[in-house]
Parts: sequence; structure tokens; C-alpha cells
Amino acid sequence: MDLKQAVVVAKKHISDLFAGEDIDNIGLEEILPDPNYEEGDPDRVWHITIGFSRKWDAQGALGIAAGLPRSRTYKIVDISDRDGKVLSVRNREMANH
Repeated sequence: MDLKQAVVVAKKHISDLFAGEDIDNIGLEEILPDPNYEEGDPDRVWHITIGFSRKWDAQGALGIAAGLPRSRTYKIVDISDRDGKVLSVRNREMANH
């Protein structure tokens, strides 16, 4: 599986998984191949971070009217390089600044 295919799988999986939550602004945030495996190793796992917004993440009516950005949710989608199967979806913890 190449990088572009892995990203397509991750975005589609997030879109399907959270379809009932009216998410939008789905986008690629980060890609990390599993450091424990060499390129071409069929057991390699892609760790793809996908970000998205939920309608309830808006900053209230005034924030929406003012065009303030909504907060984003970040999920790491782990995908098998061998068969493109999604192995897990987990929260990506953001560093506090």
C-alpha cells in the first residue's frame, strides 16, 4: 500500500465512523510509518492522523457569526500496509502550550 492509498483509507474510515456526528473539515494532519519496520515490510503499519470538526465544537452563535474557527478533533488511524485494513482508531493527544 502506498502513502496516498493509506491516506484515502484513513479519511474514508473516519468519515464513515463518525457519519452520525455531522463532521466536516476532514483533513490530513500527520503521517508516520511504524518505526519498527523497514519500508516494504508487509507487517508495517501506517499511523495517519486525521483532523475534523464537529458542529457542536463551534464557539457559540457569536463565534459562528464572527467566523471564529471551531476546535478540531484529531484521531490516529492505524492501517496495515499488507492489506489496507484499519487496525485501530485512537485519540491524538495534543501538547498543552
